[in-house]
Amino acid sequence: MDEPNKALSEYVLALADDELILGHRDSEWCGQAPILEEDIAFANIALDEFGHAGLWYGLYAGLTSQDSDTTPDRMIYQRPAADFRCAPLVELPNGDWAFSMLRQYLFDAAEIARLTGLAGSSQPELTGIAEKVIKEERYHQRHTRAWIVRLGQGSTESHQRLQAALSILWPYTESLFNLCPAEAILAEAGLVPQTSQVRSSWQTQVLPLLEQCGLELPEVKRAATEAGDETVPPMQRGQHLKDFSALVAELQSVACLDPQAEW
Repeated sequence: MDEPNKALSEYVLALADDELILGHRDSEWCGQAPILEEDIAFANIALDEFGHAGLWYGLYAGLTSQDSDTTPDRMIYQRPAADFRCAPLVELPNGDWAFSMLRQYLFDAAEIARLTGLAGSSQPELTGIAEKVIKEERYHQRHTRAWIVRLGQGSTESHQRLQAALSILWPYTESLFNLCPAEAILAEAGLVPQTSQVRSSWQTQVLPLLEQCGLELPEVKRAATEAGDETVPPMQRGQHLKDFSALVAELQSVACLDPQAEW
């Protein structure tokens, strides 16, 4: 594989892994959401994320067509946990409803900023997927944004829960950017948007909403782990939380019963 294709495939794989793992976390709310209407709505968002992951895995397979081990099924069901390139933010356990809504919103805002740039890519396949996915992501963002306002401006308890969620999630938001080491080269070639542009657009969406809800940004020194009783440095792609292997094992458990089955 030539270097530009290798770099682009790494970028696309990170996009796919983000969608897959966040979709898996979202799906854990099925049957557990606070109201029936939301149970259905959030389950549909999880299905959307799985569908988006499938599109990116399909493109990844096309970019690595000479490698038979990169089919979408293999990348989802047979890959070791250590090989996933997802952002640590999407790996975090769900926590309460405020936590999951805020995580989804922060992720969707970054994704919309990135997809807006990818819609102008010189790579037709990237443009096609971006234009398709962004329509559904805008719905996701409207949905979760409404919840952030509802919780942030609601009761004292709901505001405290949202603030607690922000304190855990905020240090991990940096992992939403810098999808691959050669991202700057891809951006110079007109294939992907500049990381700085994506981050700036994300901040333009996110910061006013957090201020509107009276939320305070935590000082980022050390990020709380999901256990809440120890601290670790803010994590980057390629670094996984301690329970990530268990998450992947659960996701792959049915497929592992018959590795030769076609899904």
